[in-house]
Amino acid sequence: MNIYSKFIGRVTGPGYLFKIWRLVLFLPLCILLTIEPSCKNKSENDGKEVVLRLEPGPDNPRNSEGDFIALKDGRILFVYTHYFGTSGGDHSPAYLAGRTSDDGGKTWTKEDIKIIEKEGVMNVMSVSLLRLQNGEIALFYLKKNSVTDCIPVVRFSKDEARTWSDPLPCITDKQGYFVLNNNRVIQLRNGRVLMAVNLYNIPEGSLLNKGSLWSYYSDDNGRSWKSGVEVPNPDSLLTQEPGIVELKNGDILMFIRSNAGVQCVSFSKDKGESWSPVERSNIKSPVSPASIERIPSTGDLLLVWNNNGGDDPAIKGKRTPLTVAISRDEGKTWEKTKNVENDPDGWYCYIAIHINDKDVLLGHCAGNRPKGTGLAVTQITKLSLDWIYK
Repeated sequence: MNIYSKFIGRVTGPGYLFKIWRLVLFLPLCILLTIEPSCKNKSENDGKEVVLRLEPGPDNPRNSEGDFIALKDGRILFVYTHYFGTSGGDHSPAYLAGRTSDDGGKTWTKEDIKIIEKEGVMNVMSVSLLRLQNGEIALFYLKKNSVTDCIPVVRFSKDEARTWSDPLPCITDKQGYFVLNNNRVIQLRNGRVLMAVNLYNIPEGSLLNKGSLWSYYSDDNGRSWKSGVEVPNPDSLLTQEPGIVELKNGDILMFIRSNAGVQCVSFSKDKGESWSPVERSNIKSPVSPASIERIPSTGDLLLVWNNNGGDDPAIKGKRTPLTVAISRDEGKTWEKTKNVENDPDGWYCYIAIHINDKDVLLGHCAGNRPKGTGLAVTQITKLSLDWIYK
């Protein structure tokens, strides 16, 4: 018998075949048992990353309420409210500061750039950044002088945020304490610039929680503004801190912080000039603002909010967890619901959304309520769209 015949006999014999089949059956199982824990860990964490935390420090008691803008040189600019002094209250001294990223939000500069000085008697705060259709960047923020004088103003930059024009008031037909949240101003497809604000009631100089809702719009790229009509509120719900998003049919959806255990909504069919009566949505929520933006690559709406309707007594009324969901039917229903943060002591709110081709950046408050840092910490969280759509 030659060498070839001996080899064929060995590999075709019953003992050898048994060994081969045993290897075929058990080797994949061994591999699976070896790698399964690491794969599971990766699936839970891959696509979600904290890329920046701005903690309070000496002469810096609070960092909060910022927004993003993509610059033409490829960088992303994040502008936020930098408090100074010893107090981090809403009326305490603050200026606008900025950080930049040149790698899509993975890393950020270590030092602040001062964007806008404290020009209000109290402070400047609550940033909204918008790339206008004419190519300019619009910077909106609140100029706060007193509890009876707080107005959104806007500046413009033609040189990619290196310099800014003088501020222009966005509200000139009324006086009072107006709140425009961060990341709240949009430009419609027809070119109209639109914002939603709430005007707080100030009887005898005291600031009451309940406010009236208004829209303001500009048809000349933010240089002049007109008021819409007041949003009807037939049930006298607590309505605060509205936001807006344009729907595919051209209607405008206003989403509203409320005390109804859900986010409330109103709709406009005339580009923000008039609104339907406030009604309850199906989005469970404490008294906390939500944010909604459209994902360009899919056309779906992205919702970021506190998915907490009070069913769990341990977190009832608290701004936790921080949750994302998408809607494929223009906000009627929501799916792919998952928590970004779920610390029961966390305080997650005032969310800015910036969407790249494959990633979403969230700029949001992320402090610890029992420690008194609920609104004092700003965090940037990077999410992949793959993680959101899993």
